[in-house]
Amino acid sequence: MNNTIPLKKNYEFMRIFKKGRFQAGKFMTLYVLENRFGSNRLGITASRKVGNSVKRNRLKRLIRENYRLIEDNIESGFDIIFVARESNIMPEFDDIRKEMKYLLKRLNLLFQEK
Repeated sequence: MNNTIPLKKNYEFMRIFKKGRFQAGKFMTLYVLENRFGSNRLGITASRKVGNSVKRNRLKRLIRENYRLIEDNIESGFDIIFVARESNIMPEFDDIRKEMKYLLKRLNLLFQEK
């Protein structure tokens, strides 16, 4: 993730949750807020409702890797938070990718693919 800075502070997450736009999908919810930096800042969360630590960390790894693969097609200058949602099934890599692209398109953050 070359152009992305991680979000770590709780107040940064809370500001995006309160002031940002969001879009919900089956496996995750996406929150977006424009920032004053030239690059994107990324945060990924999963609550205890999602499952045990193994499942939560697996979902976060899947989200992080999918973001890394489509990072070049995402507009710059935004704070982005992906919140994993609880589900009966464990989503596959492709399921996460499709939903991530769908949510980013809904919020007009994804460039047209080449």
